[in-house]
Amino acid sequence: MSVTIDIAGLPLERIVFAPSPLAELGAALHTLAEPGHHPRAHNWATAVNAALPPELADRLCEADFLWRTTFSDLLMSFAGLGDAAVRPGATLAEDLDVVDKLDDEQFVTTALEFTCGTEYAAAAGLSPLSDTALRTRAVELAAARGPQQRRFTERLLEDPPAVRAWVRRLFEDCERAFFADTWNRVRGQLAADARQKTELLRRRGLAATLEAVSAALSTDERGSVIAVDKLVSGRTTAVDPAVGPGVTFVPSVHQWPHLMVLYRHGWRPVVHYPLASRELSGPLSVEQFKLRMEALAHPMRMQLCRSLARGPYTTGELADHHSVSSPEISRHLTVLKKAGLITAQRRGRYVQYQLDLKVVGRLGSDFLETVLR
Repeated sequence: MSVTIDIAGLPLERIVFAPSPLAELGAALHTLAEPGHHPRAHNWATAVNAALPPELADRLCEADFLWRTTFSDLLMSFAGLGDAAVRPGATLAEDLDVVDKLDDEQFVTTALEFTCGTEYAAAAGLSPLSDTALRTRAVELAAARGPQQRRFTERLLEDPPAVRAWVRRLFEDCERAFFADTWNRVRGQLAADARQKTELLRRRGLAATLEAVSAALSTDERGSVIAVDKLVSGRTTAVDPAVGPGVTFVPSVHQWPHLMVLYRHGWRPVVHYPLASRELSGPLSVEQFKLRMEALAHPMRMQLCRSLARGPYTTGELADHHSVSSPEISRHLTVLKKAGLITAQRRGRYVQYQLDLKVVGRLGSDFLETVLR
């Protein structure tokens, strides 16, 4: 499974790296709403949540579906204006000015993105503002999220301009309460990463640049697609003249473990990626992660792992210890080795196997990163 972006014939200068204050605010708000997704930011999230004014915290709960379970494309509105020259702003106010340029139907359908997941990449058509059935469905799905979300959705459908103003004030109040300090702390790091990736693209090309962004990104030999290894499937194009050819990469400090791809129909694609961490190696492919989970699902292989965690063993030693034939042990060891869970070292005539404790120790983090990517 993957999300693919068609870039056939796209000039490299149309591949843009640029930080976005609004996208970073959205990632920060998601971290505050779901701190369990972001263990590295625990101290920051705890401190900010404790200092939030109660009234602002209540308003954030009302609109939290914009960033909690769905990272709304509203937070990257620059991609929806059909003009490749429009890029993320240098300030939150500039990004919010871009949001104001969306028409009411764009704003409403994007804000209610959580109610139309199955239709996300479909061709543009009717919206809840103009179609009674879609309107009813949007309210029903919002109600399933809670009474605050239902009230917000009903107000949005009844009076889009008033809710648009309310959302802008909410983001501006977040800036005053905590985000101005947060943005001042991270903007230099984000700008430096964008410059470094732009220079890398110019000097070494697309494949090397994608590898530097994330191990989950790749391209084919012709450089005609960008593939994003995720547990979802989707497809979009960066060469649609109607929306302005190009693809934007937006770096984030608060984004890990998420790697988001905007592939909404009629919008330019955006890849919202976390800055590389020095603490952990790059993310596994979805296929490699599945191999590891499947390898550990067998009871005999779990027993072998218990033995191999204590020290190195040969196939014969493991067969004797577990009262199983050597060929059967070999088959299980092959599965574990293919999954990258054990190491093998030759000692004269014998090969000794041992559990790779660093790899196994990462499985919890790998699981989180893979399912949330």
